[in-house]
Amino acid sequence: MRLSTKGRYAVMAMADLAAHEEGARPVSLADIAQRQEISLSYLEQLFAKLRRGGLVRSVRGPGGGYRLSRPSGEIRVADIIVAVDEPITATRCRAGSPKGCTASGQRCVTHDLWEELGRQIHVFLSSVSLGDVVEKRVLGRAHPCERQGERQAAA
Repeated sequence: MRLSTKGRYAVMAMADLAAHEEGARPVSLADIAQRQEISLSYLEQLFAKLRRGGLVRSVRGPGGGYRLSRPSGEIRVADIIVAVDEPITATRCRAGSPKGCTASGQRCVTHDLWEELGRQIHVFLSSVSLGDVVEKRVLGRAHPCERQGERQAAA
C-alpha cells in the first residue's frame, strides 16, 4: 500500500498548521507552503477539501489564513486522509466493488490479507491524533508480535 502525495501532504500541512497556530492569529497557506515545500496551488486544493470536511476554517481579510476547527488532539490522522479523498486500501480491487482484481473477475488468493491490512492501517491512523504527531508521540505505538516459540515458552 502506498499513500499518495495528496494524503501525505494534507497530514504534513495540518501538522504544520497545528504547530504554528498561536492565539487568534490564523496561519497563511503561503507560510505552510514555504515551510513544508509544497506548492501553494496544491495546498489551496487540499485546504478546500479539508474545509468542506470540517477540519479547518478559513479567516478572510488582511492577516487571514486557516485555523483548526477543533483542538489538534480531537482531529485524527484518518480524518484528514479521508477528507482529501485518499483511499486507505491495500488491495488492487476497486473499493466497494464485488468484482475481484484477476482477469476472470475473481478475487486473488491474497485478497483478504490485503483487505485486512487496509483495515489495520485505518485503525492505526484513527488512533493517532494531530496533537500526537505535533508532540512527537507516535513512535513506540506499535508493539512487535511475539514469535510462536516465545509465546509458548512464556506460558
